[in-house]
Amino acid sequence: MNTSVIHSLRSFTPPLKGAEDRGSEPACAGLDGTKSQWLRHWRGLQGKPAPRQSRLRGFLGCSRGIASLALALLGSVSVSSFAQDKPWSHMGRAATPAEVKAWDIDVRPDFKGLPVGAGNVSLGETVWEGKCASCHGTFGESNEVFTPIIGGTTKADIKTGRVKGLEEGKSIVPQKTTFMKVATVSTLFDYINRAMPWNAPKTLKTEEVYGVLAYLLSLAEVVPGDFTLSDKNIAEVQKRMPNRNGMAFHEPMWKVNGKGDVKNVACMKNCAIDPVVHSSLPAFARDAHGNIAEQNRVVGPVRGADTTKPEPKGLVGSGSAPKAVVVAAASSGDAAIKGLLASNACTACHGVKNKIVGPGFNEIATKYKNKSKADQERYLMGKIKSGGTGVWGSVPMPPQAQLSDADAKAIAQWIAAGAP
Repeated sequence: MNTSVIHSLRSFTPPLKGAEDRGSEPACAGLDGTKSQWLRHWRGLQGKPAPRQSRLRGFLGCSRGIASLALALLGSVSVSSFAQDKPWSHMGRAATPAEVKAWDIDVRPDFKGLPVGAGNVSLGETVWEGKCASCHGTFGESNEVFTPIIGGTTKADIKTGRVKGLEEGKSIVPQKTTFMKVATVSTLFDYINRAMPWNAPKTLKTEEVYGVLAYLLSLAEVVPGDFTLSDKNIAEVQKRMPNRNGMAFHEPMWKVNGKGDVKNVACMKNCAIDPVVHSSLPAFARDAHGNIAEQNRVVGPVRGADTTKPEPKGLVGSGSAPKAVVVAAASSGDAAIKGLLASNACTACHGVKNKIVGPGFNEIATKYKNKSKADQERYLMGKIKSGGTGVWGSVPMPPQAQLSDADAKAIAQWIAAGAP
């Protein structure tokens, strides 16, 4: 209720105790019942007797008047109140406990959030060879796709908790690896669990995450080759991390019982809109993942921009509304194939008509067009399932072992047909 309604109702409210002694009277006359009826009731409340019937009649009369007025005033502001609601107030819903649990998977340095489980080095090596080595190398040393994970640490570093190769002016390694920099083993578990493998994140079982981490720790000589890592002993492993004491501590920033050295001056409420675009995609990358307007969004009715056309000028929404894009040529089979490509992260490396990390699907179709359809499909299916390197350059393609034979064959057939 806004203040105007409150003030309006307040003018019809009986005065505070003692007001009548100062010569004022309740201003309820004229609503329903007479002023004298209401006054008799008011005096009755102040300890001055009044006939029961008159008091009740006066009270009910004025109450009906106040109620009628309140309803009228509330009715007059209801439209404006709803009009002032935030435009997104009707969108979405509260997340269910199961949905929160599915996303609440972070593991903290004190190991809060760490799932119960265990995995040994041998299991980790098997998983690593099948799902990780194509990008990171058999021993975590590859520099082809990502920077190396293993290397640059010594037994002395494990003892002191400070990597000597990171000391200022004493760098003895050509490149900084993950194990040189990371201070907490929980960081490694958390990242592997939520983001790996690159083409199928969150698909590793808990014991596989423990096993992969145990394998990496053994490569870095933090644990022996027959070690089993678990939620019960991971805290002890933390005490052997090579750079566990290498984190910088900035007291003014992290201090909790005093002022820090960070002051927020950013606008957080009723902020002016900045019309200047400070960053944007380069033109060549606009269509890197196909026409966004043709790709259904999983949330809401809004489709993406038509990325086959130049980026519009002016602020978003200032131009004419885009026309709906209807892909008449796309069959249900094509839609299913593109769904497979998206759900298995194939489009993270391959564009339909252009190279991203690996070649575009149409480039693959062109390269093997002289083979028979059967030979194309057989060859492509094998490459999809097993991965490989050297055909299109030195960057390896990870094996897509999670794909069923039927899905791999369907993708191979689609590419052999020209990747339409």
